[in-house]
Amino acid sequence: MTRKFLKVEQAIDEILRETASQIRLATPLGLGKPNHLLNALYARIKGEPSRSLVIYTALSLNPPSPTEELARRFFAPFARRQWGDRYPVLAYAKDGAANRLPKNISVHEFYFQAGSALRSASLQQDYQSINYTRVAESVLARDVDVLVQLIAHDRKRGPNPYSLGSNPDVTLDLVELYRAQNKPLLKIGVVHPDMPFLGGEAAVGDDFFDWIVDDPMVDHELFALPRMPISDADHAIGFYASQLVADDGTLQVGIGSLSDAVVSSLILRHQDSVRYRELVQKSWGERPIASALKVEHAPFVSGLYGLSEMVTDGYMHLRRAGILKREVVDEKSGSKAYLHGAFFLGSKEFYAWLRSLQGDDQSGIRMTRVSKVNDLYDPHELLLRRQRKNARFLNTCMQVSLLGGAASETLSDGRVVSGVGGQYNFVSMSQELPDARSILMMRSVREEGGRRRSNMVWSLAHLTIPRHLRDIVITEYGIADLRGKTDSEVIRALLEITDSEFQPALVEVAQRNGKLSGDYQIPPWARTNTPENLVRWISFGQSHGVFGRFAMGSDFTPAEEKLVLALEIIQKWAAPRGPVSKWRMLIRIIKNWNTDSSRFRAELERMDLGEAPTLKAKIWRALLLAALR
Repeated sequence: MTRKFLKVEQAIDEILRETASQIRLATPLGLGKPNHLLNALYARIKGEPSRSLVIYTALSLNPPSPTEELARRFFAPFARRQWGDRYPVLAYAKDGAANRLPKNISVHEFYFQAGSALRSASLQQDYQSINYTRVAESVLARDVDVLVQLIAHDRKRGPNPYSLGSNPDVTLDLVELYRAQNKPLLKIGVVHPDMPFLGGEAAVGDDFFDWIVDDPMVDHELFALPRMPISDADHAIGFYASQLVADDGTLQVGIGSLSDAVVSSLILRHQDSVRYRELVQKSWGERPIASALKVEHAPFVSGLYGLSEMVTDGYMHLRRAGILKREVVDEKSGSKAYLHGAFFLGSKEFYAWLRSLQGDDQSGIRMTRVSKVNDLYDPHELLLRRQRKNARFLNTCMQVSLLGGAASETLSDGRVVSGVGGQYNFVSMSQELPDARSILMMRSVREEGGRRRSNMVWSLAHLTIPRHLRDIVITEYGIADLRGKTDSEVIRALLEITDSEFQPALVEVAQRNGKLSGDYQIPPWARTNTPENLVRWISFGQSHGVFGRFAMGSDFTPAEEKLVLALEIIQKWAAPRGPVSKWRMLIRIIKNWNTDSSRFRAELERMDLGEAPTLKAKIWRALLLAALR
């Protein structure tokens, strides 16, 4: 008989009463964490040194808390609007990121919120590098004894009135593994009134849980990601990627501005193919695409079927645009599905859309276990293979070596930025399915220490994707088809989509190491891989109403959209470039000290800098005006 609790604290009392002095707890990645319960348990264990707590999870999401003055002025009002005044910030994640977890509590994550753990020795040391499909087995091996999860409840759903909501991903596999080995696992579901109720295997009866907590105080805003601006480079990468997505195919795409750029260009291709083809023709230089690649510019007729570990805003936009419409048969229910996913995460608009779905739009989203989505090794493998035709698995990476290996989550010093997640699974699966391709998307250049640095490098200290799985790589300068190529062919293809500033040095090192012939020359068309040419092409698109900075929607007001872009500029200006940069910054401040600011009145007032009564405020005001201009 499932026990019901109306207060989180009552459940905490019972957990402490029924468990040993050490509690080993698992909770889903992302949205599926019951923050109230986790915070209450963390506080109790933190105050009882005789007890200990080990948390196994991933992607612990907290709103940013900037300390720099302009960022703080911008972010504080936005945070109240986006997450509310009562959002329960995850205490263990906040303390972990600040490297101040108590000695009796440890946190093991297999995927970090990007960059959140770079300064935390404890989180870095307790990080577990695991493919997403193997997380349940790892949790089982650690003898976890408590599982807690945020869930949805709908009394009208008959025998299955509860849903694992955002996260059936690992939970379904984990519960089955524990049952098969007859091991005890206390399963606790915490109801959230706004958690979208999604079906598929995510819909369960109350007997799935040992305890259900339905506390009316658990009514905070769901964690929603702000939709950030799409850069010129992202738009170019997304445009190239959109040409490789086959009609009547399968699409996996992630989250963030790069993925938004892909979706934006897919919708442009479908809704305005004339403009789309014009942009293809206007690309600077003769930029050939390998003959082995199937390039498509026509609208979608049969449409796409979505298959993604992470269901995001992109799939909402593709469904609304009439692109996400190819259906497959869900082997569990026998009903038709246009999208299979393992967890979801996105914007406030996305969650509202999920809650509003009716009929086929709702039943066509089937939430299921990650082992099914990210792999082929399933009792229904032959069916899965037939469904996943013409698959395009799109993922992002940080750096690519000239031999075709990729680093997506770990820095050269070993510190983990994010995690492997499911990327390796999808890259590997692309090699096993006919007509499938893995597409790694990467910005060719990054800014570091105030300088431009190439993300195309000779070699990498850590690899997420080994060179023997090399396939397609896209930068803002084009597409490199690497599958089945020799090392010298791979090097040439990657050099031709590298920023021209860095091509000579890379050619030299490849020739010095005997991997590239001594007479090789960069083709003339690839010597024009410059930021100026990229901006020129993007500007042409923007003059025709495409490639907008917030092409996939915005959570910001019009004034805030300008401020976001201005703050990005200031961040680049403030990078440590030495005394020359500091003098230039001072000159910008002086030039904008007393200039007319009426054009940016709304932006200044939003930052509480309309009057700027103090000297410090006047400095911030002048700097902000310089960036806005």
